[in-house]
Amino acid sequence: MKRPIFVVIALTLGAMTAFIAARWMSGPKASGPSVVIVEQPIAAGRPILAGQIKAISWSGSVVPQEAFSRTADVVGRIALVPMIPGEPVLPGKLAPIGATGGLSSIIPAGKRAISVRVNDVVGVAGFALPGSYVDILVSGRDVSGQPFSRIVLSKVKVLAVEQDTVAEKDKPKVVNAVTLELSPQESEKLDLARNIGALSLVLRNELDTTVVNSVGVRLSDVVYPQRGVPNTSSQFKQAAPVQASQAAPAQVSQAVPARQYRGVEEIRGISRQQATTP
Repeated sequence: MKRPIFVVIALTLGAMTAFIAARWMSGPKASGPSVVIVEQPIAAGRPILAGQIKAISWSGSVVPQEAFSRTADVVGRIALVPMIPGEPVLPGKLAPIGATGGLSSIIPAGKRAISVRVNDVVGVAGFALPGSYVDILVSGRDVSGQPFSRIVLSKVKVLAVEQDTVAEKDKPKVVNAVTLELSPQESEKLDLARNIGALSLVLRNELDTTVVNSVGVRLSDVVYPQRGVPNTSSQFKQAAPVQASQAAPAQVSQAVPARQYRGVEEIRGISRQQATTP
């Protein structure tokens, strides 16, 4: 009778151990700090909606500095830059609290926005989109009335094309106006440049950080691009002696033959003289 009792007790203890182990394995695990990340794409200059973000348990060993932990602290804030799903929302990517959105909210401190009129050629056939970088050319006439062209501003960011601050990727858009991000001094320079000549935009690689400081070109650089460079072509080498001979014909010297004389020798005393006759 004792043996069945021991069997029942053993089975009961085994079942309890398995139950406790299962509960421990499925129970809550230690989690990292909460971090707000982007769940749906966020456009620059627009308020962030609740459905575009979410809070997750950050499993990484290093938590992003100043990362938000609550979605309530992010909803309604204006995004300064576009954000993609998976990246954490940081204070540097948001406009100050109280910003109302639009273009003015995405202008960095110390910068200004100025618009210029463009056409399909000046606007690089519609490829100058928000977020692109361009150089700005001005062509006009100098104080002496001679035509010139020169890059006046280098690596300028395009903030908007017409009223759009968000670009559709790989979809050029021909517009009538482009808004650029400039410093106050650059804004003055551009305003003067568009009043002395026509402006053109030159699209550049966004990773190219080279600052162009060109002296520009003038009419002579276009009409006489090789002025001052000696021409070493064979046809000019052959033509040079011909032109020289035409310009300065060779002078042929005519030697006057010496006159021939016939003479009679005359001796008088101790002196000797020679008389000559032609």
